[in-house]
Amino acid sequence: MLLASCAQNKTIIKTAVPPRPAGQEDMLQFRAEPIADVGIGIVGVGDRGSGAVERLTYVPGCHVAAVCDVEPDRVQKNVELLASRGQQAKSFSGSEEAYKELCEDPSVDLVYICTDWLHHVPIALYAMEHGKHVAIEVPSAETLQACWDLVNTSERTRKHCMILENCCYDFFELTALAMAQAGAFGEIIHAEGSYHHNLDPYWDGYWHNWRLDFNQKYRGDLYPTHGFGPVCQALNIHRGDRLTSLVSMDTDPFNGPKLVEKRTGQPCTDFKNGDVTMTMLRTAKGKTILVEHDVMTPRPYDRMYQLVGTDGYAGKYPVEQVCLRTEVSEDVDYQDLDFEKVYEGEELEALMAKYRNPILTPELEEMAKEVGGHGGMDFIMDYRMIYCLNNGLPLDMDVYDLAEWCCITELSRISLENGCVPVEIPDFTRGAWDRIKGFSYAFAE
Repeated sequence: MLLASCAQNKTIIKTAVPPRPAGQEDMLQFRAEPIADVGIGIVGVGDRGSGAVERLTYVPGCHVAAVCDVEPDRVQKNVELLASRGQQAKSFSGSEEAYKELCEDPSVDLVYICTDWLHHVPIALYAMEHGKHVAIEVPSAETLQACWDLVNTSERTRKHCMILENCCYDFFELTALAMAQAGAFGEIIHAEGSYHHNLDPYWDGYWHNWRLDFNQKYRGDLYPTHGFGPVCQALNIHRGDRLTSLVSMDTDPFNGPKLVEKRTGQPCTDFKNGDVTMTMLRTAKGKTILVEHDVMTPRPYDRMYQLVGTDGYAGKYPVEQVCLRTEVSEDVDYQDLDFEKVYEGEELEALMAKYRNPILTPELEEMAKEVGGHGGMDFIMDYRMIYCLNNGLPLDMDVYDLAEWCCITELSRISLENGCVPVEIPDFTRGAWDRIKGFSYAFAE
């Protein structure tokens, strides 16, 4: 935990920003040499990794060069799938360090990491040290130290380190972002993004039940990025604004101990994570964000996703809708609580068609829906990553996005364990956050 000496005062817990090592430069808008046919090595081919193998066979400009997992049967299954698609992939398995051989293989340009959370960072660091770009499933890092290690290694090796946050490519989020960038909502001043997902049907499906174990051992927002990432893009985080502080609050763990007791038959008295965790954040430009985490209760799936602007609003859950400011008539009906213009249904479809996101061509949208992956957003994420690597362009999500979105886990824990006090959010760009004005996508000329 990187906390400054004499860190705690009456108002905020300070976090340390280590100086940039000599000779390093930031990775903002970094362009690597173009790779015409990206050789991908996939580490971890359980449910998420196998889905990535399947999708990537449809993405132009790449091929799966290698597959790795501790379970040999998983590797063999995916190698056979690739062979049926005309791709000959190398296989690495049998130990928890088999990934090292994959990272050292010259046929691999990009290491795509889909393991359990604890293995994300060691694999990514090893891959970058051996000359590979990396893409890491969410959450990509769990601690401040891990975030800084990824930032420093990416800067020193000049290799991309991308967070695989698929929700940034969901159709509603893509269009709402385009509307925000066009000024349809005025200035975005508040946003909400969360992860409400009842995992009761899924707990036992995780390898060695690692995800429930993580919730038992650690407190805080353990899975912030699905809701948080898309709203950070709309707020131009480290592209004209930056996160400065947060404060968190949680419930007691009511359901967690019951889940452990059901599986072990023993009383559980040491479950750390609350059923619901709420985190409020503030930015340097005076904007606010609300993030929630709840995987323990039976409320419906909900990433919240709300953008609140000076002149408009977009929200995805429980129903997709956009609200734009309307002129107030002289005869005000004080009983009318719905006088703002709300777009839903066909009206909303027509409005959103007007603001189609520039990356979402009709051809890409059709292909994404056909290939799938959470409705197509996984495919769009993979497609954009490979497109940028093919053309030597900056990636849509850089290592600072990764660090900013993932550091919420430890910072929320620090706030909770110190009586829900504010905690400073470090500037992972080390002062470069205002150099680029606004989030944007890169395109080949």
